[in-house]
Amino acid sequence: MSTLTKAEPRKDQTQTQTESFLTPPANIRELKDAYLLEVEMPGVSKKGLDITVEGNELVIIGHRSDPHLEGVPVIRESRPVSYRRVFELDPSIHSGKLTAKIEQGILTLTLPKAEELKPRKIEVTD
Repeated sequence: MSTLTKAEPRKDQTQTQTESFLTPPANIRELKDAYLLEVEMPGVSKKGLDITVEGNELVIIGHRSDPHLEGVPVIRESRPVSYRRVFELDPSIHSGKLTAKIEQGILTLTLPKAEELKPRKIEVTD
């Protein structure tokens, strides 16, 4: 997995801090009426997701937080992580009708095709 580092000023601080992001793997499939985008974000819940469309860019940010566990850790291999992925949206995508769901660490976005690009049947008149 590749890492993307982005410097962003924090709201409560005047200095710029660096936040690290992992680039999650993604798959895109074309369906009849839409594109299906699947992004792997293990451990990210609905509350940890931020999905925005800015101009022609789809920005996906996911945060996996530390679960609160009782007891003293003996071995700890998991850690909090942030994911970030940006996709350029083609004009053929109707960005106002995007839908998203997350299930078992897979974020699935449905990107509907614009009406003028969907196949349609032309009736022949007499």
